[in-house]
Amino acid sequence: MNQAATLNINTGVATAPGSKRHFLRHFGEMVLAMFAGMVVLGGLAGAAFAVAGSSMTHASGAAQVVMMGLSMTLPMVGWMAYSGHDRSRNAEMAASMILPTLAAAALAMTGALESEAALSLQHAVMIPAMLGVMLWRYEHYSGAHE
Repeated sequence: MNQAATLNINTGVATAPGSKRHFLRHFGEMVLAMFAGMVVLGGLAGAAFAVAGSSMTHASGAAQVVMMGLSMTLPMVGWMAYSGHDRSRNAEMAASMILPTLAAAALAMTGALESEAALSLQHAVMIPAMLGVMLWRYEHYSGAHE
């Protein structure tokens, strides 16, 4: 007698509490919001500098880092609020982005790092910091919030 067993590994994965797929989707949405903010808000900042007869490259390294951090953090936290996350989770995630920004800005301000190096450090630390908060609060970020 030939018996076959099947296993459907996708059944309910997308909406199950503690879903890895939900966690990864949320992480991807946040990264996309950050990149969109870099393009849109960074573009608006560049336009504002151009209207003033300058450019972002003429700003201090610390100012460049802070502008980049805000242009990435604001839309990401906005997306989180829209997606139903509470204020305390939004504040934690904002802190995971702003603290590396402030550290990189301080290094640029003191001259310990050039502007490009400070921006690179900021980007290198932000996403792991954000992921760290998400892993710390895995149950929250792997479930539905809407």
